[in-house]
Order: sequence, then structure tokens, then C-alpha cells
Amino acid sequence: MSDSTHGRLAVCSWSLQPETPEALLHHLRDIGIPRVQIALDPIRENPSVWGKYVELCEKQGVSNVSGMMVTVGEDYTTMETIKETGGVVPDATWPENFKHFKDNIQVAKDMGLELVTFHAGFLPHEPSDPNFAKLMDRIRQIGELFGEHGIRLGFETGQETAETLKAFLDQLAMPNVGVNFDPANMILYDKGDPIEALEVLAPYLKQCHIKDANRTSEAGTWGEEVTAGTGQVDWDAFFKTLAALGYQGDFAIEREAGDQRVADIIAAKNFATPLIPA
Repeated sequence: MSDSTHGRLAVCSWSLQPETPEALLHHLRDIGIPRVQIALDPIRENPSVWGKYVELCEKQGVSNVSGMMVTVGEDYTTMETIKETGGVVPDATWPENFKHFKDNIQVAKDMGLELVTFHAGFLPHEPSDPNFAKLMDRIRQIGELFGEHGIRLGFETGQETAETLKAFLDQLAMPNVGVNFDPANMILYDKGDPIEALEVLAPYLKQCHIKDANRTSEAGTWGEEVTAGTGQVDWDAFFKTLAALGYQGDFAIEREAGDQRVADIIAAKNFATPLIPA
């Protein structure tokens, strides 16, 4: 599979929801990007289906640049339900989630991955919040586990302000734990300007998502995810800011909405390629 686009672009496999490795690789051929941010959970859950994935990637020249995972019990029905159920905050799902993190380390190691991203959950703004210390302890446990194997962790942005996330990471003080920056999430959750957030979180950038959105006009509700280049992310400023910051990481295209995701990812590729700094 030839790389017909910029060498720093990748595709989030989760966006494509493939049931088999063959289906994923077929989509990648159609898209024209042989680089993947691979969802680890299907590989962990269905080794009989995904057991030959790495071998197939090697045969077809596909690189896995990072991994991602979800947490058990996430309910995105409303902003309130995801606040209550998302990430590693809920006590009821923590034991199972912690086990999945441990199991996914082996999946990531087997694939030679050096970065795994996930939603940690809503970070409390105030350190005095009881959930702050609890989340700090749980993230530290996860970070130490992955760090022992040379794997970095990236928090998805958006469920809190950049200032809140930076304060949390400053206190956590773990070099292998940082940020998977998603500019659309800042808009979807109405948590600030993505360009200003980039500058705040610059010391912690591990990877960036290419995803776009329009901000909600009704407080407490979701914004709308749209095809990259058609929403409210200022992409020219986004890439120029990253270039000025010296960012050298990957850009993974993510599309979580819509029923023509392959076409939307191709559109995002064509839009972003000329903007990415050399």
C-alpha cells in the first residue's frame, strides 16, 4: 500500500468500526493512508479475529502509529450522563477498567506501540474536589504501569478547560503522561478556544486529532461534529501554532459522526495535507 499523502497523517480505526482486520485494511486502501491509530479493545476482546492483524499490516505496508482504548460503561446520551460514567472516575467500573488497561499493555507491546490514548473522564476544576485526588491516584497507577513498558499515555482533550488539564498534569508530574489534542472536542464540549488551548498544553502534546465541529448555542448540550474543514476550528492557525511550538508528532484523522466516514476521512486528508508543516 503506497503512502499517497503526508507521512504524518494517520486514520483512527475506531472511526471506521471494522469488524475484521481485512475490512480495516480495505478502508485504508480506499482512503490512501497506510498509517493507523488502532483501537486496542477489539484486538484484546477478539484475538481469534484480530490475531493476524500485525502480520497483515506488515504484508501490506501499514504502520500502527499509536493505540487508543475506551473505558467500560461510557454513556454519551447527554453531557450529564458522560460526566457521570466516563473515563476512570466511576467507582463501579474502575476494577474492570484497570484490568483492561493492564491487558491492553500487552496488546500495545505486541504491536510495538509507544503511545496509547483515552478519555480519562471529567477532571475536577478544584483540587479540593474529592474526585480530584481519586482521579490523580488512578491516573498515576495507569501511568506507572504503561511507563514500566516504555509506553506513553495521552489524555483526550475537551471534557475540561486547557487550564484545568494542565494544572492536573503539572501536579501529576509524569513525563510519559500527556495530551492527545483534539481541537473539535474543545468546541463540542464548549471548553474554550482550541488555538489558545494548544498554547497552554504545549509542554504535554503527544499526538493531535484532525476533527472539526460547530459550537452549540444551547448551554449544556453537545456541539455538532462536522467534516474537517467545514466547522469552527481555525485550521490555518492550528497548524501554524503547532509549527511555531515545534510539534513533530502525528495527526490522526478521527470521524465519530455521519454515515459516510470513509468519504469524510478522504475529504479531511485532502483538506489537511497541504496545511501540515513539512
